[in-house]
Formats: sequence, structure tokens, C-alpha cells
Amino acid sequence: MINHFASFALAFSQSTQEDGTVAGEGLSAVETFTYFFAAPVVLFLVISLITYALTGERKKNEKNSSIITSID
Repeated sequence: MINHFASFALAFSQSTQEDGTVAGEGLSAVETFTYFFAAPVVLFLVISLITYALTGERKKNEKNSSIITSID
């Protein structure tokens, strides 16, 4: 009985694929980690650092500040 269900599931899964599609090799654990964890985290950090660098508060230079040229 289990073999009957297994053969039905196999036939159903093969019939739902589009014509000409063939499953390729699976990803290794290292490739999966790299593609779905490491790469997105690195991209997020790079974009965050660029955004912070372009919009972060600037350090005030105390030597050039003057009452005439700046308002506190």
C-alpha cells in the first residue's frame, strides 16, 4: 500500500513539472550557507555602512568654529 502511494506521488510530481525542465544537482551545505546567509548579510552590512557614511553626523571641528560663522 505504501508503495502504491509512493508511486502515485512520484508520478504526480513528475507530471506537474513543465516540459523541458530537469532538476539539477542540489547545493552543498557550504553553497547553501553562502548563497542564503552570508551573501545577504554582507550586502546588508555594505549598504548600511555606505548609508551611514553618507548620512551620518559629521564631527565638528572645534578649531575653526567661531561665534560669527556658526549658530549653536
